[in-house]
Amino acid sequence: MAPSSSSSSMTAEYAKSNRSTCKGCSKTIDSKSLRLGIVTKDPRGYEAIKWHHPSCFPLPFHLSSSPESSIKGFSSLQISDQEAVKKLLAGQDNLQEKDDKATEGIENELEQTEASDPKKRKLCTSEVVVDINFSFSEAKSKYKDATLLPNWKAFQTVIFLERADGLNDSSKIAAFDFDGCLAKTDVKRVGADAWSLMYPSIPDKLQSLYNDGFKVVIFTNESNIERWKNKRQAAVDSKIGRLNNFIERVKVPIQVFIACGVGNSGKGKAAIKEDDPFRKPKPGMWQLMEKHFNSSISIDMDQSFYVGDAAGREKDHSNADIKFAELYYDFVFSRWTATILTFTATTSPCPRRDNGIAMATAILIQVRAA
Repeated sequence: MAPSSSSSSMTAEYAKSNRSTCKGCSKTIDSKSLRLGIVTKDPRGYEAIKWHHPSCFPLPFHLSSSPESSIKGFSSLQISDQEAVKKLLAGQDNLQEKDDKATEGIENELEQTEASDPKKRKLCTSEVVVDINFSFSEAKSKYKDATLLPNWKAFQTVIFLERADGLNDSSKIAAFDFDGCLAKTDVKRVGADAWSLMYPSIPDKLQSLYNDGFKVVIFTNESNIERWKNKRQAAVDSKIGRLNNFIERVKVPIQVFIACGVGNSGKGKAAIKEDDPFRKPKPGMWQLMEKHFNSSISIDMDQSFYVGDAAGREKDHSNADIKFAELYYDFVFSRWTATILTFTATTSPCPRRDNGIAMATAILIQVRAA
């Protein structure tokens, strides 16, 4: 999500050396190549510039007027580069239109579901509340036969990260899924380094939320830790290693909960009659955080939100994320909405779509009081 024009401005120039680094992809910006900057002022009035490759510049970015008059240094650019910048900024209007249509489609689908069977959206307390008798003294440094990395503990079928320096409990929770939402991973690849940022703007987005007083929390399912009995240590090291590396990459204190249990599946002796209470869409991880990991601070549900990629759409691998939000929040509020949260929009060398711009989005399920 790009900063608004009221709080920042835009500048363009050719890099004077190769010492600057792109805030989007973290790669060097070559000397004499075009770079675009977002200019902000700190409380003391000093300017700070975050430089980007043109292909990594976060959109949408709203200018107060035309590029010629509102982008510092624009008139000094070569004509071809001026046109490229104009084209980049012009393309964001099409992106916004597509975002609006996608959002409308999701909301319409939710309204149709509610209208067709409203009883499905009314849940009783027994379906929602998980009886959790948690004590930090019961937390262990191993998950079954697998040793956890430093600062990680296990409780029943949940692995959690111990409190990190700078992590502040809050009434505002910014909660996220991990795989396919914050990090790009592949079930066929194992290892702490087998991941990449889902979108280059994620570090800045999380830092912004942290600065705004949100506590950032990750709720992630990882049943392989339970299933891989002969390779459990590898599964643990892979998942925790990726999360450690992600937190180091974004440089934001994050609270993490990993649900290792499995869902309702299988037949015969292997059948599991009930889902693990901590595995999404069950609300056990949320309630564990709320009751035991937030210093008894009441959570403002109208300001808190959850972001995930599993919304039950045609190409989604499941509906666990949207049900995770729906299950718990419908007990507290009478309705919830799903919209699109835009992390970034980029052009080449990132993967292109037919309009030349790759749009990065994730489902945002945000609670609103009726």
